[in-house]
Amino acid sequence: MEAPRVFESEYRFLLIVWANEPVPSGELVRLAAEQLTWKKSTTYTVIRRLCERGVLRSEGGIVRALFTQEEVQRQVGSAFLQSTFGGSLPSLVAAFARARTLSPEEAAEIRRIIDEYGEGRP
Repeated sequence: MEAPRVFESEYRFLLIVWANEPVPSGELVRLAAEQLTWKKSTTYTVIRRLCERGVLRSEGGIVRALFTQEEVQRQVGSAFLQSTFGGSLPSLVAAFARARTLSPEEAAEIRRIIDEYGEGRP
């Protein structure tokens, strides 16, 4: 099952969940206040919305993510690629490569990823 779409602020909140799960909702309120400057009501609203969309589960006041960070990153990356670059991965890579000089290590890592996942492999 593919992760549901999450928005930027929800993703930043999910980073807190992943780093601390399973986590009591009261602790999430404290962490979101510290790290995101959110009010208690905002945190509980986001928890509720993410639970309704099947991203989180909250049982007995304990919150857990139903998708891994990698699964959500794939969804966020895919949505960004589609909306910004018309789904063209070469256009995305070219835009970032033109924006700054790649270090030899970064270029090698990109080549490794292409070799590993090329040829239609997921």
